[in-house]
Amino acid sequence: MGDAKADTKVEDRADEDKLLPRLRRKYPWLDHVVRAKDAFTERYGNHYAAAITYFSVLSLIPLLMVGFAVAGFILAGNETAMRELREGIVNSAPEGLGDLFASIVGAALDSRAGAGLLGLALALYSGLGWMTNLRDALTAQWGQEKKKLPFVSTKAKDLLALVGLGVAIVVSFGLTAAGSGVGEFLLGLVGLEEEGWARFLLRLGTIVLSLAANVLVFVWVLSQLPREKVAPRSAVRGAIIAALGFEVLKQVGGIYLSSVTSSPSGALFGPIIGLLVFANLVARFLLFVTAWTATATENLSRTVEPPAPAVIRPTVEVRRGGPRVAAGAFGIGALLGWFSRRRS
Repeated sequence: MGDAKADTKVEDRADEDKLLPRLRRKYPWLDHVVRAKDAFTERYGNHYAAAITYFSVLSLIPLLMVGFAVAGFILAGNETAMRELREGIVNSAPEGLGDLFASIVGAALDSRAGAGLLGLALALYSGLGWMTNLRDALTAQWGQEKKKLPFVSTKAKDLLALVGLGVAIVVSFGLTAAGSGVGEFLLGLVGLEEEGWARFLLRLGTIVLSLAANVLVFVWVLSQLPREKVAPRSAVRGAIIAALGFEVLKQVGGIYLSSVTSSPSGALFGPIIGLLVFANLVARFLLFVTAWTATATENLSRTVEPPAPAVIRPTVEVRRGGPRVAAGAFGIGALLGWFSRRRS
């Protein structure tokens, strides 16, 4: 009886092993997903995601403090622009993390004059650690070889990449906020600010503009942050999926956090736990999308240059013999002559 059950399990497993290859041959998209999953696992995607999560949480407060300290000095006196920037960052977080982000942003604005060298040093350390792990993770998921790089120049490039990513995110938030503000102004100009359908179209346009801005950010992340830069056109499809998936993760994260924070203990620790979970999900999703992009058919094909034509040069060696060689040749010739005379 036991042998029969074991044989049945073996047959079922064999059928499953045969089923997946058949499905992969039938559905190219499934074959692509399986290739991406294998690449993500083989290139230590989960380990890199854990490192990115750690440095994301560690660097969040110092980076926001320094960022808003700079923004506070640049936008001093322009409360409208500062409020729109703050609302853009808070609204970009999942629903349950909005209060946490609002408190962090408020503290950063209140202490912008005293952020000083300590906050800058903390932001520099944690931000560079975050960017280094992110770039190494993206490099690995693209299948690029990890090379030994000079320490100083590598850190300088990571710092420039960190500043560039910060500028890209600020521009993304600014475009979304500006689009919403311009829309409100236009609705008020034509007298449609109270119309429900006009408000709906404005909301829809703001979402589309936000998605477009996120796509541009993810194109830059997927193509420019790996150690060896990739053509942006190779990352467009992955960036679109990343932008859409990020919005889905925000909604799912909001539902999760609302359920976690319903209890008294959840209200105390829920936002921190939610931030960890959300950062890890985003990191894993981003690295999986990178693996998916890298294993696309158009990115797997590589042009192989033909080898150089072979040139055959025969080598002829001429050796000059000494007296012994000449004597030996003479003796052999004489012996052959004697044999020929005997036969005749």
